[in-house]
Amino acid sequence: MASHNELGKWGEEVAADYLLRQGYTIMERDWKSGHRDLDIIALDGDTVVFVEVKTRSNRMFTDPETAVDYQKICHLQQAANHYIKYRHIDQEIRFDIITVVGTMGDNYDVDHIKDAF
Repeated sequence: MASHNELGKWGEEVAADYLLRQGYTIMERDWKSGHRDLDIIALDGDTVVFVEVKTRSNRMFTDPETAVDYQKICHLQQAANHYIKYRHIDQEIRFDIITVVGTMGDNYDVDHIKDAF
């Protein structure tokens, strides 16, 4: 696996662990809708939260959340709509972004942007 793929998988693990420590329930991970995917689908109380995880080794060039642009938001919303219909979800929903910046191991920062879009 390429190093950027390993970094991304590690970031998703960090994000899932973070959400569990915050009291969320993980419903799905890496849910696919055609070529689109949802990194983490979780419950925050009665709210279904679609979480996009962005991982970077540093902030040298840009903040990781800036990678969630208009096109990415549209793809996430389409995938979430498919999931809602597929699972017959009739609850409040929310879209969050979790960024993980750092290196694999203990030296990293997690930022949780609730209701990001």
